[in-house]
Amino acid sequence: QVQLVESGGDLVQPGGSLRLSCAASGSIFGFNFMGWYRQAPGKERELVARITSGGKTTYADSVKGRFTISRDNAKNTVYLQMNNLKSEDTSVYYCWVTDYRGGYWGKGTLVTVSS
Repeated sequence: QVQLVESGGDLVQPGGSLRLSCAASGSIFGFNFMGWYRQAPGKERELVARITSGGKTTYADSVKGRFTISRDNAKNTVYLQMNNLKSEDTSVYYCWVTDYRGGYWGKGTLVTVSS
């Protein structure tokens, strides 16, 4: 099994920045995809960004140009740098990884963007 622990969620003002981290532990054989989803109250969970083992990235249109995803394979960690945050970015952010056995989710970290 794989355990994922997110960190970095906080209350931030509009226009501010945050960096989320997600560290994986447990039985690790290398992750194909690592990424971030988010879910706001009353809404469905949506993909924010993901990165392949080769470094190819995909972003939701709503965060392109503001968010950057990266990964450190040696540390089994994925990051999400979030700049120019907007109120609509307020959500619980979930880490997600996949390997040959399937997908795994973290428990989430809350990001609140408010003045």
